[in-house]
Amino acid sequence: MPPASRGWMWRLQKWRRCSNSFVLRRNVTTSTFGSPLAPPIKIKLREYQEECIQAVLAHLEQGHKRLGVSLATGAGKTVIFTQLIDRVQPRPGNADQTLILAHRQELVEQAARHCTDAYPAKRVEIEMGSMHASGAADITVASIQSIISGDRISKFDPSRFKLVLVDEAHHIVAPGYMKTLGHFGLEATRSTSPALVGVSATLSRFDGLRLGAAIDQIVYHKDYIDMIGEKWLSEVIFTTVQTKVDISGVKKGPSGDFQPGELSRVVNTDSVNDLTVRSWFEKAGERKSTLAFCVDLEHVAGLTNTFRKYGVDARFVTGDTPKIERSQRLDEFRRGDFRVLVNCGVFTEGTDIPNIDCVLLARPTKSRNLLVQMIGRGMRLHPDKKDCHVIDMVASLETGIVTTPTLFGLDPEVLVQEASVNDMKTIQERKEAENERNVQANKITKSTTASEPVIKKVTFTDYDSVFDLINDTSTEQHIRQLSPHSWVCVSENKYVLSNSNGSFLKIEHDSDRGYFVVTETAVLNKITSSSLSKSPFMRPRQIAKANTISDSVHAADTFASKKYPVQFISRNQSWRNKPATEGQIIFLNRLRPKSDPLTGSSLTKGRAIDMITKIKHGARGRFASIEADRRREGKAQLKMEQEQALKEREKVSVGPLLG
Repeated sequence: MPPASRGWMWRLQKWRRCSNSFVLRRNVTTSTFGSPLAPPIKIKLREYQEECIQAVLAHLEQGHKRLGVSLATGAGKTVIFTQLIDRVQPRPGNADQTLILAHRQELVEQAARHCTDAYPAKRVEIEMGSMHASGAADITVASIQSIISGDRISKFDPSRFKLVLVDEAHHIVAPGYMKTLGHFGLEATRSTSPALVGVSATLSRFDGLRLGAAIDQIVYHKDYIDMIGEKWLSEVIFTTVQTKVDISGVKKGPSGDFQPGELSRVVNTDSVNDLTVRSWFEKAGERKSTLAFCVDLEHVAGLTNTFRKYGVDARFVTGDTPKIERSQRLDEFRRGDFRVLVNCGVFTEGTDIPNIDCVLLARPTKSRNLLVQMIGRGMRLHPDKKDCHVIDMVASLETGIVTTPTLFGLDPEVLVQEASVNDMKTIQERKEAENERNVQANKITKSTTASEPVIKKVTFTDYDSVFDLINDTSTEQHIRQLSPHSWVCVSENKYVLSNSNGSFLKIEHDSDRGYFVVTETAVLNKITSSSLSKSPFMRPRQIAKANTISDSVHAADTFASKKYPVQFISRNQSWRNKPATEGQIIFLNRLRPKSDPLTGSSLTKGRAIDMITKIKHGARGRFASIEADRRREGKAQLKMEQEQALKEREKVSVGPLLG
């Protein structure tokens, strides 16, 4: 076995080659297949870890099979993994084996180490690269890339397994995982399959693919804000720095995030790297251990050299760094031998460096999951740090990047200076309170006392006509920061993206359930439409649902990019700036005063389509409702004013008369 693969394993246990497999063992006596002759090592669990395990066991007892657990980075998901192994009961036929799946070498090694520590008498094998498991071990820890290679999965008999555990389970609907789950009968819910438990800090998919294909329900959730509040994670303070870099022309990659090469050419410049390092000096120059995230290898080199130019001992690790050298550099960083470690995509998942007291986000992203994973690297507790300072180098906002304020439900334009988690929550609460005040200010106040009428002024957004309503573009501002597509706000918290054939996507907030729902309404073909239905549309079908508007937009955009022609839905197409057609102008002029008609020189095609979309999706009704509210409010206010005037007129003051 290569020395790079031994490392920690050589220090903790000895290896022996058996039946062309690598078996991890402690120096204890075991039988042929590792039947324990010594009890598992007892670990004192945190209260929430025990709660999580009990939630999983309760759902398994109810017959549920495919479960998800949402745990913040640093919550100890590997500890929960290993404790579950002994608590899940064997299936009929003495099926008592466990498979752990992960997608990176570090995660495979970490899981194997924890299993050998927790169960010193169990047989633990690794299926990864040149290491081949036998398929008969008590616990097998497998790299997903290796287990699906060739026919390596065939040696694992599904009838012998009681439990399949998936680390970083937000990857679980990727093809390799789905192929593996299919082998174990877990591609659908079946009573005869092993139990499946997937754990992740970010149990959602940025590309809009629905995790429901692999996981039926989330049974436990503990996010990083809860963990910080309960002192299980380090306090975090946030600073955002707007670089003014224009990334509007950077294309999206297959995952929906920016293409690294194109993004690097924009952000990896002398001026931006200089601003990044100077911002670090000003806000975190006293920090002992900074982890910086870059876009690609060229960006790593550029930022590392800029730090060194300013006299800072910065070193880097990339995916190309040899494992022995990487381990040595990490050990030096943990010891504090140097202050800044620069990387690109190496330490976003499964890396434990608790002494990190500053995270420098030098790369913009559209992925909330990636942002949370990067920030999570600095959240672990360490005796030598009070908190972790996250510095977010924000680029241009109009392309829908995700920033640290968006994690707290704030607009991406919000820039913060050394704000703690509580500060961010306070900003969010103040924003919500202000929004509520605005809502209340637009409602008719009906609670007045008979003895003393109260005249209240209500603030309206005045639309003198339906045309004024559909011409208002302020409601699209936020969603068009999140998406490059021509979304139209048709009413409060409701957005529509139209296809060229008349089909459309809709994002709507479900106030009862508290999440956003994405649906598609497709056009029926002519035969079906004429013979079976008076409506030209099919019944809306749900595409996705999400807790935030940004996640719902990303899911909808992923769907639209595959189904709808980009030439029609992209708002950056040149045709949108051409003069409106004669038909568009005639249609819209019906809503205009005849003395002030629209012309081709005053309206573009794209703007006309957006306005017509609003009309098709209820602008007339919305305007009628606004007008009705306005009339009711006007009558109520006039009545109160008249009653007040009458009351004043009936007053007789005793005393001299003036004049």
